Amino acid sequence: MTVSVPLYPLRLAGLVAAALLSVAQPVLADNVKITPLGSHDGEFCRFDRAMLLEDPDGTRLLYDAGRTVAGAGDPRLGKIDAVLVSHLHGDHVGDRHIERVNAGSCEEPEVAEVDTPHTNSVKIAVAKKAAIVTGSEMPKFFATKLKALGGDPDAAQLVRFGGSRKVGGVTVTTVPAVHSNGIAGVMIGGELGDMLDAAGLTAYAGPPTGYVLTFSNGLVLYLSGDTGITAEQDAVVRRHYGADLAVINIGDTFTTGPKEAAWVVNELVRPAAVIPSHANEAATKGGKVIAGTRTEMFIEAARVPVHLPLSGRTMAFDSSGRCVAGC
Repeated sequence: MTVSVPLYPLRLAGLVAAALLSVAQPVLADNVKITPLGSHDGEFCRFDRAMLLEDPDGTRLLYDAGRTVAGAGDPRLGKIDAVLVSHLHGDHVGDRHIERVNAGSCEEPEVAEVDTPHTNSVKIAVAKKAAIVTGSEMPKFFATKLKALGGDPDAAQLVRFGGSRKVGGVTVTTVPAVHSNGIAGVMIGGELGDMLDAAGLTAYAGPPTGYVLTFSNGLVLYLSGDTGITAEQDAVVRRHYGADLAVINIGDTFTTGPKEAAWVVNELVRPAAVIPSHANEAATKGGKVIAGTRTEMFIEAARVPVHLPLSGRTMAFDSSGRCVAGC
């Protein structure tokens, strides 16, 4: 006996499934991807600062390349639209870099490749034909470095406090940081550089900065750079820009310590989630936090989800700062 099955319910079910699929796909596509580029795969190590930030529209920004990006040929980089540099200290701009990932130990990465006087960041920008977007007086410094390597000095682009600049789908602005921004003589080179080193002095490139990035999906990300506690983290980063996600330094002595950084997160910035950076230690082993580290102290003190920046592991964040994959 043949059983006749009504087609309408089947068609309706198919339409519902298709509608759900069409909704789910854009939601997944609308996430911002953040990939830490540290010295050792799957770990959070001493010199780790660098992060690759990818907008849903494909715009890719490299933040504080420092010493753990293995030069412009690092296969992890891919296309880069702009390089962001919070300040001109060697561990952020890149006075030298690792020859390859996993060279040396997590506590003592081998950073034998010398990048002075031009810096790792500039070499990457030239090779990738990327802009370098910074604040203060840093664009003038970068313009001369770009020109010296055959790049376009106009690729050194300025964005100062309270202003913004678009890079693809990402709106970029700089925000104050409480730190220093000296240029070591070795980065200047020549007789002037030698004189500064001999005198124990550094050149000055204006105040250091952090960044606030607004992505095309609406996510607002605060990149602290190197900073201590500052009132702008409340007035500017939280109340004006409304940061949903923060990347904050926790290394102590040279920057905000873990307890102070947690207080900034809990009381001033108040994001939905946070990624620690600049821990100045081998913070993990096998991808797990090592007991007694500054990183563990920060995690225990923070009142929002803390996502470890394990090198090479891509995390995806929605418009509210919630991690939806890779965390």
